Formats: sequence, C-alpha cells, structure tokens
Amino acid sequence: MTAADAPPPAGPVHLLVEHAAELVTLAGPPGRGPRRGPAQAELGIIRDGAVAAGADGRIIAVGPTDTVRATTVLAPGAEVIDATGRAVLPGFVDPHTHLVFAGDRVDEFEQRLAGADYLAILAAGGGILRTVRATRAANLAGLSRRAHAALRAMLRHGTTTVEVKSGYGLTTAEELKLLRVVEGLRPSVNQTLVPTLLAAHAVPPEFADDPDGYVRVVCTETIPAVAGAGLARFCDVFCEHGVFSVAQSRRVLEAGLAHGLPPKLHAEQQSHTGGATLAAALRAVSADHLDHATEEDLARLAAAGTVAVFLPGAALMLREAHPAPARQAVAAGVPVAVATDFNPGTSPILSMPLIIGLACLRLGLSPAEALVAATINAAYAVGEGERAGSLELGKRADLVILDAPSYRYLPYCFGLNLVDTVVQRGRVVVRHGRLVSEPPSPSSWVMA
Repeated sequence: MTAADAPPPAGPVHLLVEHAAELVTLAGPPGRGPRRGPAQAELGIIRDGAVAAGADGRIIAVGPTDTVRATTVLAPGAEVIDATGRAVLPGFVDPHTHLVFAGDRVDEFEQRLAGADYLAILAAGGGILRTVRATRAANLAGLSRRAHAALRAMLRHGTTTVEVKSGYGLTTAEELKLLRVVEGLRPSVNQTLVPTLLAAHAVPPEFADDPDGYVRVVCTETIPAVAGAGLARFCDVFCEHGVFSVAQSRRVLEAGLAHGLPPKLHAEQQSHTGGATLAAALRAVSADHLDHATEEDLARLAAAGTVAVFLPGAALMLREAHPAPARQAVAAGVPVAVATDFNPGTSPILSMPLIIGLACLRLGLSPAEALVAATINAAYAVGEGERAGSLELGKRADLVILDAPSYRYLPYCFGLNLVDTVVQRGRVVVRHGRLVSEPPSPSSWVMA
C-alpha cells in the first residue's frame, strides 16, 4: 500500500504542509531498514504533495495534496503551510557529532595548514587532549550554553535529530558530566538528541604509560556507571594507531554490549587498523570515517548490515588527499550515511546541507544518494530509523521546507543555506530562516 492509498487518519490535523513542488518522502516497505545499493538513490517523490501531523506531532497523512485534503479534517486553529514551488524533505539527521566541549583549536588549524600532522599534534598533548583539559575545567552551565548555541545553528540548517558523543572528559566522573549536559539539554532544545558514550576517545595523560589500565577503567567503571544511569544509547571507540588498538577497542565495545550499549566505531580514519573488520564482527550499528577502508572491509560491513558514516567535512579540514570510498561502499551494498563530525579540532561544521554538498563534490555521491545519506540512512545509524529520517505514517513530523523547488539545489547551491522552514514534531520551529524563538546573542558557539 502506498502513502496515497493509506486510510484516513484517526485524528484531526494540527499541521498541514501542502502543494509541495517535491515532497521527498523516502518512504519504503515496513522493516526495510537502511537503503543500500540502487535503493540508496530512491527518494519516493510526490509532486504537489502534502504531509499532515496530528496533535502528538506524528505524521498522520502523506500523499498528493488532493488526496490528503480529501481524507483529513483540520483541527480548530490548525496551521496550514502552502509550499507551492518549494521542496519539502525529512528533517536532516546528523549521526556523528562531538557537541559538548569547551575551548577551541583554531591555532591547530593553522598548524595543520603549515604541515603539522593530526596524530603528531595529539601525541604532543594537543588535539583531543587539549579539548579534554578545557572541558574538564568547564562547568555544566558553560558547556550547556555552548552546546545550545550549536544546536540552534544546526536547527537553522534543518537538522532535527542529532547524535551527541561524550569523549572530552576521559574519567568516569567527567564522562558522566558531559552526558548529563546532553540530558539536561532535552527540555530546552527542539531536536531529538541521541547520546553516545565515547570514553575511549583518547588515552588521558594520567594513563599515558598504561593505556590498558585506562581501558580497564572504561570497561569496569565508566561503562557500568553510564549504563546504570541510563545516559547513553551507544558505546563508541576511536580505533586508531597510537590511540586504541583493535584488541583494546574490542574489550571496550564488548563491555558496552554486556551493559546494553550497542557498538559504534571510529574506524580507518588516519590509517588502516582493522577497525572496520571489528565493526563487522560485532555487527556494529555504524562504522564512521572509513577514509582508509578497503574493498574487503566494505564487503564485511555490507554482510553485517553496518551503516558506513562518512565525514567529508573532517577529511576536508584535514586536507586528506584521497576521498573516502563512499562510492565503492554504495557499489558494495553498504548503507551509506554522512555526518558533520562537529568538533572543535577537525570539523567545526554545523550544516548538513554543506555536508550533502561535500558528499557530492568530494565523495562522488549523486544528490539523491547524498540526501538518503543525510536522512533515512543517518537515522538508522543512530537507531532512529523507525521514528525519523523519512516522511511516513507514524513517524515524527520532522521536516524541512527549502527555498528552492527541488532537493537537487542543496548540493548545487554549495555553501548557501536554503532552509526556509523547519518543523519539529509537528511544530514550526524555524520560519523564513529564523528560529521562532530567537534567543539573544551570542548566536554562534564560538562566542557562547
């Protein structure tokens, strides 16, 4: 049964978006899972389309405008948005961010431009460890204020679901602090937040001579404490030479699994380590970065059903010479997603439309494949694929209206924010490019 053939909704419509030039639904059969192979480019576009939301903020009708109008009843005071000439899409899902941190690393950006190596900066106590020092010194209010500013910017660019990693604490108490910041943001932000424990982001200075000792702390103290408090949905690890080995990464992720936290991995970013093979062996929800993944790695990820999350913004900032193998991943049948990797060191990028452009220009994806990567596949990469990422009955009414007639303008107008309106859970939160409740300055995370 298609969306147009769906039965009338059970309740009145509280929000109706109609007459979309393109209603990009990304609809698929129930239980289909993330899109892969040729399906990576299937968008389910409805011309002159409409989508309706009920009082609970969920979608209750999708289809041609005439059909939706004929099968729905507007509630008193319902908002009706005429999207004539505009494209309407699912809200973007950002499946990999490091949102909660203090400080910045603008001088390291200049160091890398002058030829400094990312891992060498980390080994000298900079990079992630520099942000750890600043974040440990920050209080909850300051961390929350900065994260809130970043989320507002993301929302203006159409991002309605955000994965948020810890990882700048590197002690049990500090990792709990960061995840409590995420929990505390929920009542005051519009987006859906998906927290991930990344205690194994780097070896902290106090364990510089005993990385296995730190892994023991993560496995026996941090993971049980975080899982017991219900503060994370996933467990992640940075599997990289000079950071955490495959064996250490396995220990962390298996401990996470034992405490109900499915695995995710930073894998094959700076070099080939075997992290992608580990991700496939553990049937990780996602394997992220993958700049140095091989054809064999991709075949294993495809067989495991693991989503490959590519981060073209980080690769650009690090001036990687060769693009990550996203094109090969699609050909191998791996579900492909993209993300900002928002962080203060290697990707201070907040815009998913910008990442869609980079996915086309740097990774070789088509506009349709890149849009799938930024919506439904990104949703599956953070366990939200049955609730977000497409415009289908019962899902959250998270959607974006572009100031353009087609989704294809997103990568074409590279660097331009075409997001006019954002709807989160059936409520307009961005109108004409501005937050409905625009807070006082500062508006950027840099000054927050």
